[in-house]
Amino acid sequence: MDTHQQRRERTASLPLAGIRVLELGHNIMGPVCGQILADLGATVYKVERPGRGDDTRYLKGFGAGFFICFNRGKKSLAIDLKREQGKDLLLRIVERVDVLIENFAPGTVDRLGIGAEVCRRRNPKLIFCSLKGFMPGPYAHRLALDEVVQMMGGLAYMTGPTGRPMRAGASVTDILSGSLGVVGILAALLQRQQSGQGQTVQASLFESVAYLMGQHMAGAAVTGEEPPPMPERGRTWAVYELFATRDGHQVFIGITSDRHWRRFCATFAFNDWVGDERLATNQGRIQAGDAFLAELRRRLGRLSRAELMALAEQAAIPFAAVNKPVDLWDDPHLNQSGGLDEVALPAGGRVKLPKLPLRLDGQAFALRGQPPEVGEGAEDILHLAGLDRQEIASLTAAGVLAVLPPI
Repeated sequence: MDTHQQRRERTASLPLAGIRVLELGHNIMGPVCGQILADLGATVYKVERPGRGDDTRYLKGFGAGFFICFNRGKKSLAIDLKREQGKDLLLRIVERVDVLIENFAPGTVDRLGIGAEVCRRRNPKLIFCSLKGFMPGPYAHRLALDEVVQMMGGLAYMTGPTGRPMRAGASVTDILSGSLGVVGILAALLQRQQSGQGQTVQASLFESVAYLMGQHMAGAAVTGEEPPPMPERGRTWAVYELFATRDGHQVFIGITSDRHWRRFCATFAFNDWVGDERLATNQGRIQAGDAFLAELRRRLGRLSRAELMALAEQAAIPFAAVNKPVDLWDDPHLNQSGGLDEVALPAGGRVKLPKLPLRLDGQAFALRGQPPEVGEGAEDILHLAGLDRQEIASLTAAGVLAVLPPI
């Protein structure tokens, strides 16, 4: 078990050590941005309500894991921002931080009196990161969700079959937008080293989907045809399919070069295909059509999943079993490469979750702290903002502030 001193020494060597971040984030987009900065070494204070805290602590179903997944490594700064004292306290803290992240609904921070103009007037060096559904423009006033912008931006259309648009199986737009927020923050921090001034960073859901769709927009311009949804896309490679195995599983095989094909035939002992000139090229295999694929399915269907994957690995061709998210807990690569960390569950116990998928000089970014309880860990920033014990006690008694453990 790491000691506090060991964790502090490890943090001191991280790229963003010494950077302080206020995160006014909820759901996924803002918390992802804060969590990445925390993993990179920043001290991130998640602003939430005293008492109940952030709503994602209590979500069920699809959202049940949001809080523990996207808020590890942070401290909790529990302030009632609807109270004048709470707003004043936040602005005092703003003077002591480097970055503020917010992904509230359009107009909320300005209505609360803590918008970019106010905050940067209190701290000209502040990087104010605003994460919204849309960039400034005709849609800027709209509320947005990951699913909303996937529909608007064409991602849902490209994911499902014709007439059945389908959102992606993870919150890809929220996560991408939050990640782009990090890119903007890092660029602004770098620029601040030359200018001495902060700036406002903006990232958004809709424009992030549009960025993802750029490849299809470009393809339509090049070919003069609209791209069909992915389940109906035309064949670029003859073998780029899911194959059912003898034991009831599915394995994806992608043969994307003629070298792959030759290795595939040799390893799988498909000797009759090795010298078949009709199948020697990718185009020839495409022209062989459904009869070729039906025979390939029949041959591979005689193998178990383990047998098929072992041969595919031996042949050095792209392949993958169709896994569920929970299968990743036991994935040998993620476990042996150190790609998972144990995160505490609210009701006790722990779960293995992916680390930040990034390394610098081979060094991964390990878990630096468990998801905080409401008000846990923020006493240092309160003292830095000039609050003494008596003022903290007074604000706590008034319900403006919550601190755990009590100071």
